[in-house]
Amino acid sequence: MTQNKRLKSILLFATLILLIPLIAMQFSTEVNWSVFDFIIAGVLLFGTGFLLELVIRKVKTRQNRIVFFLIIIALLVLTWIELAVGLFGTPLAGS
Repeated sequence: MTQNKRLKSILLFATLILLIPLIAMQFSTEVNWSVFDFIIAGVLLFGTGFLLELVIRKVKTRQNRIVFFLIIIALLVLTWIELAVGLFGTPLAGS
């Protein structure tokens, strides 16, 4: 896949993920995201996508790419969980 197609895919995928809570907010009062929530989620998703693209461009060996991918995805998931429910009780979660 060319670099431009990958970047377009990253933008599309992150946008589609952000549309899920936006659509859910139209049908349920259980989902209540503010503009700030969307901004933070966007920064996390787009930042992760661009970091993965950077790894694809700069890291040559497949094994090292996989290691970096797993680290980046793990950091995204842990940060998202912390912001959502305060798993670790850091000030990020409002604890």
